Amino acid sequence: MRKILIVGAGQSGLQLALMLREHDYDVTVMSARTPEEIRSGRVMSTQAMFHTALQTERDHGLNLWEAEAVGIEGLGVSIAGPDGGRALDWFGRLDHPAQSVDQRVKMAGWSELFEERGGKLIISGVTTSDLSSLAELYDLVVVAAGKGELVGLFDRDAERSPFSAPQRVLSLAYVHGLAPRPEHPNSPGVRFNIVPGVGELFVIPAYTLSGNCDILFFEGVPGGPLDCWDDHPAPAEHLGRILELTRTHLPWEYARCGDVELTDAQATLAGGYAPVVRRPVGDLPSGRAVLGMADVVVANDPITGQGSNSAAKCAVSYLASILEHGDRPFDRDWMQGAFDRYWSYAQHVTTWTNALLGPPPEHVVQILGAASAHDAVARRFVNGFDDPTDYQSWFLDSAGAAAYLASV
Repeated sequence: MRKILIVGAGQSGLQLALMLREHDYDVTVMSARTPEEIRSGRVMSTQAMFHTALQTERDHGLNLWEAEAVGIEGLGVSIAGPDGGRALDWFGRLDHPAQSVDQRVKMAGWSELFEERGGKLIISGVTTSDLSSLAELYDLVVVAAGKGELVGLFDRDAERSPFSAPQRVLSLAYVHGLAPRPEHPNSPGVRFNIVPGVGELFVIPAYTLSGNCDILFFEGVPGGPLDCWDDHPAPAEHLGRILELTRTHLPWEYARCGDVELTDAQATLAGGYAPVVRRPVGDLPSGRAVLGMADVVVANDPITGQGSNSAAKCAVSYLASILEHGDRPFDRDWMQGAFDRYWSYAQHVTTWTNALLGPPPEHVVQILGAASAHDAVARRFVNGFDDPTDYQSWFLDSAGAAAYLASV
C-alpha cells in the first residue's frame, strides 16, 4: 500500500486525502489545529463554489452540508456612478446553483470524516526540518498549506507572476440579518459591486456555524479609502467600519444592512497577499523532493472567487495523476507533469483573475453593458465562473468579444 503524506488540512489537501482513501492509499494529513480549534477559530476565507467543483464533492460523498446551505442562483453586477447611484445593474442566472460553506465548518467536518474513513490525522505544526525527516517515511509528500514556512520551498515563477505586491486590500465580515435584494427577493445571488478606482464589494450568501448568513467582502485598491485595516480593529468595530464604507460607496447595499450583526465573535478578517505562481517541486534539506498543491503553487486574488474551486479541481487532477502512475516512483519529472496537467486548466483562471485587477478595457465595458440588455450575455459571463476556460475566446479577447456581441 502506497503511503502519502499531505501537509495542510484545507480544501485541496483534505479533498485529495479523502479521495485517496477510497482507493485504499495509506494517507496521513498533518494539520496545525484540531477540528474543534478550527470551528472555534477565526473565519479563514470567503468562498463561492460553483457546479463543477461542487460535483467533485458530491461524487465522493463530501457534500455534507448541501441540504442546509443556501443555494446561490446567480450573480449580479453593479457599477457605481459618480452621483452615488448605479450606472449599471443586472443579474445573470447560473445554470446550476452554487454554494458557500464556511471553511471552519467544512474543514473541521472533513477532518473528522477523514479519520472515520481510516485516514491518519496528526495535529502538529510542520517546519522544513520536520518535513525533511518525515519525508523518508512516505512514497509521496504533498504540501497543501498555502501559508507559513513551507511555502518557501517553492520558488516564485517570475514569468507567470506579474505582481510583486498585493493588488487588493481584503476585509470581510460574516453577518446575519442582511435584507434580501428588493429586485430579486427570492433569488439568492452573489452581488459583485464595482466602485471604479476604489475597489469592489461582494455580497455572498453562505452557510456558517449558526446557519445561513451573508458575507460582506471588500476588495480595496491599495492606498485608497478601502485600505484602512492596518490597526486591526476588534470585531464590532471591524463590522462598523465595513458598514460605514458600504454607506459611503454603495448606498444601495447599505439600505439592506439595517439589522446586520456578526454571526459570531470570530467572523471578521482583513489582510492581503500578492498573486503568485510558484514552481511546483520543492527541495528539502535531505534532498527529497515534495509537490506543492493548489494555493501553494497558484495563488490568485479572490476577486474572481476561484480559490476553493481551483483547490477542488487541483485535488481531482492530482488524484488522476497519482492513480495513473501506479507503483512507479513519484520523482521530480512526475511531480512536474502532475502540476503541468493542472496548470493546463489553472492558467485560464490566473489570466482572467489578473485581468480583472486592472482597469477594464473597452471591450469588457461593452460586454458588461450588453449583459444588462441581453440575458444570453449575462448568463455566459456568470457561468464562466464555473468554467473560466470559456473567457479566453471572448472576454479576454477584443476581437472575440466584438464577434460574439455582434452575433447576439
